[in-house]
Parts: sequence; structure tokens; C-alpha cells
Amino acid sequence: MAATEPTRLRQIALIAEDLDRATYLLTTVLGTEVVFVDPQVAQWGLKNILVAIGGDIIEVCSPFKPDTTVGRLLKKRGDGGYMIIMQTSDAVARKRYIESKQLAKVIFHHSHGDSECIQYHPKGIAGGMLPELDSHTASPANPEPLENTFSPWHACGPDYARYSEAMRRCSHLKLLGATCRLAPDQLDTEAAAEQWQQYFGVKRDGSELLFTNARLKFVPGAESQPEGLDSITIGVAGKERFDQILEVVSREGLCGDGWTNMLGVKWYFVLNDQEGQGTEHRSSKL
Repeated sequence: MAATEPTRLRQIALIAEDLDRATYLLTTVLGTEVVFVDPQVAQWGLKNILVAIGGDIIEVCSPFKPDTTVGRLLKKRGDGGYMIIMQTSDAVARKRYIESKQLAKVIFHHSHGDSECIQYHPKGIAGGMLPELDSHTASPANPEPLENTFSPWHACGPDYARYSEAMRRCSHLKLLGATCRLAPDQLDTEAAAEQWQQYFGVKRDGSELLFTNARLKFVPGAESQPEGLDSITIGVAGKERFDQILEVVSREGLCGDGWTNMLGVKWYFVLNDQEGQGTEHRSSKL
């Protein structure tokens, strides 16, 4: 098995029928902002938004043409998860390893300047999400692509000055984790995490993938639950902002049993202290 490498969970992509509603919910509930709208996704019959979670990204895609992959997925599962987008130091080297072992099929590879974007077919990969493993080449202007919270990210477009400032304005938010549910007949969560470790080089601990900034946990499949993204956990700096999020989700009627129901995904919020350590989970009373 190839060695693990430091890997960042840089972006999570969701799909939604109503992109305007998705934009309203994410910006209003989280207090974030849209940092980019990518015109390139129109080639797949999609429109999208990217919002900042500090230096990381939540993307939402929605179809505007019939017979798209996203449209078919929406009909099958409704709003929810679509892609897990990871950042490593050398995505091309990992691609060579994956292809040499015939582990997964590359369905899209785009090289542009200092960035590599590589998507893999999700068939046979545990968790029901399309995996993408990307990289930025280190440079004098970007010496620590993985470590710098607000480092350049190709998905946000060419105007780094603009989107990095937006990321900094949203620095009260931090992507802490996510959970993926296995298919109904799959119960071995450690095997799922081991597969992602072997394929994509992400270190694991039991059923969890240990990214440099977050954790991704696999949970067993259940007959009544579809495979795919189950939850996202967001850290919130400052009790005032934390309480405001809870007030908004209550007002919007988005409350679940210990979680917030938004865009087909459960959202958990953690109050961070001044050192950025999680100190309090969202109240289950909502």
C-alpha cells in the first residue's frame, strides 16, 4: 500500500433543486458569502455557487438542463451530498499510483497553471460520494498550499485577492468534519476508511479519515437511509455568532433532533473558544 500523505478536506459539493434557496440558506444561516460562481460548470448543464467556510468551501450545484448526472441523482436521492474534494501535495503522483493498481477510473483531469484537478468514478468506492483529489504546486507566492488556511484554491477562480479576502471575512467558520453513510448492505466502516486510505492516501483512525483540517467518518448503511453524505460539522467562533445561527435555524424551521436539517444534510455546529478548540455542541433542544 502506498504511503499516506497530508491531505486537506478542501471542499464539499452538494446538489440542490433550488439554487436560489440554497444560496439563501447557506448565507443566512451560516453568515457566509458566495465567493465564486463558476461559468465552466455550464458545460455539464449545471449552475453553481461556492461559499466560504473560512479557507474551505461548500459548493452547491443545480441542473438547468435535462438529463444530467446531477439531475438523475436529485431524482434518486433528492438534495444532498455530491462530491468530496481533497487537496494533497501531488495529485498527479497519486493518480499514477491509483491507475497502476487499477483502483479507480479517472473521469476528469484538468491541469491549469499550478493546479491539478482529478475526479474519480464513484462506482465501487464506499460512501456514495464522487471523490476528487487535487493539488497546487508550492511556489514563492504559495509556499504552503496545504498548511495556509487561505491558500489559493483553483475552484474559486483566478481572482485570488478577491476570494481570499472573502474567506478571511468568513474566518469565524471552520470545517471540522463530515459523515458518510454506507450503502444499506454495507456495515464495515473500517473497511470503507481503509479503502479511502489506500486509494487517496488519507491517514485513517478506525472508521475516520484524518484530514489536516477535519475528519470524515463512515457510518453503517441502513435500509431506510440512502448511501451518501449524512452530516457536516462546522465550528463557529464566538458565542454571539453561534447563538445567531441557532436563532436563524429556529426561525427558518430547519431544526432536527440534535442537528439542523439543510439541503438534505444534517448540520452540526460547535462553539469554538478563542484558541479555536471546540467547546460546545449545538443544543439538541432545537
